[in-house]
Amino acid sequence: MTTKFVLVVDDDVDIREAVTGALQEEGYEVASAGNGEEALAYLQSPGSKRPHLILLDLMMPIMSGSEFRAAQEADPSLSAIPVVLVSASGDVVARADSMRVAGVVRKPLSLDILIDNVERYADKRSN
Repeated sequence: MTTKFVLVVDDDVDIREAVTGALQEEGYEVASAGNGEEALAYLQSPGSKRPHLILLDLMMPIMSGSEFRAAQEADPSLSAIPVVLVSASGDVVARADSMRVAGVVRKPLSLDILIDNVERYADKRSN
């Protein structure tokens, strides 16, 4: 069985580290980025490994989750990677619909719910 690879994009270092650690304990390979621009740079770098899923914070400096998602959808080599929004924003569900993401996990995080979403959506990548 292939190890699933998840990209965690969140500007909060504590959340990024907690999510990364929890996913690694569950057997996932994990990379992380502090904002959408870092995530996009990683994904567009030659030879970068394509994640099976992106966990994306909505509110971040430099490049927000919605800005990242627009850039991701515009790039045919990245658009098929499923995204789960991870946010405390009150309108996250409405924003998720307009951003065409696979799922939503609300902050404060429940690691059980997060892992359930990762298990559900990491298999959805088309390639």
